[in-house]
Amino acid sequence: MDFIYLASQSPRRRQLLEQLGVRLRLLPHDDAVAAEALEAERPGEPPGRYVRRVTRLKLDAAVRRLAGQGLPAAPVLCADTTVALGPDILGKPRDAREAARMLRRLAGGTHRVITAVAVQAGGQRHEAVSDSRVRFAALSAADVAAYVAGGEWQGKAGGYAIQGRAAAFIEHISGSYSGIMGLPLFETARLLRQAGVPLN
Repeated sequence: MDFIYLASQSPRRRQLLEQLGVRLRLLPHDDAVAAEALEAERPGEPPGRYVRRVTRLKLDAAVRRLAGQGLPAAPVLCADTTVALGPDILGKPRDAREAARMLRRLAGGTHRVITAVAVQAGGQRHEAVSDSRVRFAALSAADVAAYVAGGEWQGKAGGYAIQGRAAAFIEHISGSYSGIMGLPLFETARLLRQAGVPLN
């Protein structure tokens, strides 16, 4: 098959796939409330297990949508990213106050950014996980307030985007930069090859 379906609203994931030379069609979720419900956390669930479970649920839902819409068959790709501080999962902030609280927690320390990717091609499913470390500098109250006021935190796990203004806060990363953005390209390319998708 010469294209895939991307079951994500994220423009970053689309850009990263296009960087690999992948032809894609968007398969957005038609119910935002149901999509958010898939990301509900379970008490005491470790971050790595959480992100893998959510990605599988998203892929299951996407495959059902594809079948229900009668669209041409092609591989489907889903991904999910979470920020973890110790055992705590820092998801997408509900509002500016929660975004500021997350940034204050991340400031001056190291956290994990975990992205799971899954590709369904016919009856075969291929999965991978990228687990990176990010060290933030100490942040002043003014730093946090200015960043939150800019609105870049919206829809971002942990309340920040590494490819945006928050890059100025980051002292060091260990792992996959594209994984921290939301789609680890090395792992994704390997999964797509396993699914028979040509990379141009």
